[in-house]
Amino acid sequence: MQKTLCIHPDDDMLVALTDLASGEIVTWENESILITTPVAAKHKLARRAFAKGELLRLYGVPVGRAMQDIRRGEAVTTENLEHYAADVEITQTAPYTWTPPDMASWQGATFPGVVRADGRIGTANYWLIFPLVFCENRNVEHLRNALEQPLGYATNDLAAYTLSLLGEDMDAPAQAVTRPFPNVDGVRIITHAGGCGGTRADARSLCKVLSAYADHPNVAGITVFSLGCQNAQIKMFKEELAKVNPDFDKPCLIFEQQQWDSEEAMMKSVLQDTLKGIKGANDIKRTPVPLSALKIGVKCGGSDGFSGISANPTMGLVSDMVVAMGGASILAEFPELCGVEASLIERCENDDDKRRFLGMMRDFEAKAQAVGTSFAANPSPGNIRDGLITDAIKSAGAAKKGGTSPIVSVLDYGENASKPGLSLLCTPGGDVESVTGIVASGANVVLFSTGLGTPTGNPIVPVLKIATNTKTATKLKDMIDFDCGPVVEGKPLPEVAEDLFKMVVATAGGQYKAKADRLQQYDFIFWKRDISL
Repeated sequence: MQKTLCIHPDDDMLVALTDLASGEIVTWENESILITTPVAAKHKLARRAFAKGELLRLYGVPVGRAMQDIRRGEAVTTENLEHYAADVEITQTAPYTWTPPDMASWQGATFPGVVRADGRIGTANYWLIFPLVFCENRNVEHLRNALEQPLGYATNDLAAYTLSLLGEDMDAPAQAVTRPFPNVDGVRIITHAGGCGGTRADARSLCKVLSAYADHPNVAGITVFSLGCQNAQIKMFKEELAKVNPDFDKPCLIFEQQQWDSEEAMMKSVLQDTLKGIKGANDIKRTPVPLSALKIGVKCGGSDGFSGISANPTMGLVSDMVVAMGGASILAEFPELCGVEASLIERCENDDDKRRFLGMMRDFEAKAQAVGTSFAANPSPGNIRDGLITDAIKSAGAAKKGGTSPIVSVLDYGENASKPGLSLLCTPGGDVESVTGIVASGANVVLFSTGLGTPTGNPIVPVLKIATNTKTATKLKDMIDFDCGPVVEGKPLPEVAEDLFKMVVATAGGQYKAKADRLQQYDFIFWKRDISL
C-alpha cells in the first residue's frame, strides 16, 4: 500500500495515507524520506528541511509559515506551522481557458423534474410552512404535526420504541397511511431564532432568504405565520418577495396571530386553507427535463485531511460535468477560499466580478478582525485533529469543490444564481448557514463532502453526503450517501465522479432519496450579521 501522497509537484509536504512511525522510511516516486516524528494518517510531513519563517506549499500554493525550524520527515503541526495567505491584487492576465469534460454519453439525457408555471425546474414538490418570527415556531410545529401523519409523510421515529420500553404490545404492525396527494413530496417546515430582537437589517435579511425559499422551484406554495409586533413585518416580507420575483404567483397563505381572538380558531383556519393549497399542488406532475436544469451547490463540513484529495475533487469534476451540460453550480464558504483567491480571480469572466469577489473577501475578513478573530481561526478542532491545521490548507482543498470551469458571477448571501455556469457565493463556513444560503441562491441539489461525518440537511432541497474515506462511509452508513474513499485507494477520479453524477441525476428525478431526508434532517439557519438589541 502507498503510504504517502504528493498532491502537487511543487508541494513542500507529503500527505500521510496511514499512520507513520518515527524511524520508518517512506517513498514517493524516487524520493525516500526518513520519518523523524510520528505522523498520523491524513496529516502532513515535511518533504525537506525548513528554517523558521519559510513558507510551505500544499496544492501548489503557500499555505503556512514555519514558526520554528522543521526537519525533513517531521510532522507538520500547529506547533510548527501557522496560517499564511498571500496578499492578492487584481492584475491583467490572459483570458482563462477551460476544456470541459467529455459528456457525449449524456447528450439527450433527462430526469423527471417539476416544471413550474414560469418554466423554472425543481427537483421536488413541497408545501412549505415557516414563521416570520421565532415566537411562531410552536404554531409551525403544530401545523406540521397535524399534516404529516394523516397525509402519509411521517417516517418511523422513536415513539414505537418508547412504547416497547413501557411494555406495550408491539406485535400488531401499524397500518401504513396511503398518501392522498401522491404528487406532493412532502410538507416541510422552517423554524428559526430570528425576526425580532435584532436589527432591522437582519430582519430584512431573514425576509429576503425566506422569500427566496418561497420562490424556489421546489416549493409549490407557502403557509406563513406572523405574530404581529415583530421586526420582520408582513409588509417587509412581501416587499422582499416582490424583489425576488415581481411575478410571484404561488399560493401564499399568511396568518397574523395578534389579529385573532383564539389560537385554536386560527389554527383550524390555517389547516383548512393549507389543505386546499396542498390539494392544488398535487396537480403538478414530474415530466422529463434536460440535465441543463441541474443547479447544484457544493459544500464541505466535518472536513479531514482527505477532503481535498478525494471527495472535493470528485465533486469539482461533477460540478464541471453539470456546467458542461448547460447547468449551474454554486461554490460558497468565503472563509474557506482564503489563500486561493488569485486562482479564482483568474477564472472570473468579467472584471466586475473579480473586484466584487476580492472586495467581499476583504470586507468579511475586516468584520472578523473587528470582533477579535480572523479567517485563520476557521479550522475547527475536528479539522485540526484530522490534518487541516491552517485555514489556507483547508481552503486549498475546499476550493477543489468548484472544479475548473469559468466563474460567471459573484453573489452575496441570498442572491439568485441566475446564470448557467459556476458562481461564487458569499457565505460563512458554518454548515447550516452556508447550505441555507446555497439553497436561497437556487440550488436544487446540494453535494456535501465530509470526512468526519455530519447529518446536515435542508427543508426543501436534497443534500447528498459525500464521504472522503471508506471508514466514515461504513461507520455512518445511515448518514452517508456516497463514498469517495476509493479515490484515496487509487481508483481513477473520473470513474468515481461518473458514479456520483449518476446519483445526482437520480436524486434530482426523485428516484434516490438523500439520507438526510430519510432522517428528516431539515436544517435552516440564516446568516445573522448584526448584533441583538
